[in-house]
Amino acid sequence: MSDPHLMIRATAMPADLNPYGGVFGGWLMAQMALGAGALASRTGKAKAVVVHATDFTFPGAMEVGDELSVYCQVIAKGNTSLTILAEGIGRQRNGEATIKVSEGTFKFVCLDENDRPKPVGGAIA
Repeated sequence: MSDPHLMIRATAMPADLNPYGGVFGGWLMAQMALGAGALASRTGKAKAVVVHATDFTFPGAMEVGDELSVYCQVIAKGNTSLTILAEGIGRQRNGEATIKVSEGTFKFVCLDENDRPKPVGGAIA
């Protein structure tokens, strides 16, 4: 990512594990969606809803207690939509070592007060 925004930091807890003892990919996807949605709302200055999510990869693994940092960047802007790349970086619980654990792309549509698509104004954040 060339100009990412740190949007979320969260600690993986026991409830976030899959049956094999690793952090569940669905939890990672949810954290990335929350971070991307916050950037979409901030950039679009409106309610932003996800309409498409794609290109998920999980190149690394996290354990309970590890910290997840979600970085997001607007990579495309349409008339009423924003496409955001989200990247998850895991940090070891008791150290400074980090690893890329997830990445995905989200497309959001900005909505007006009547929940109708609203033009996105301004520059890409």
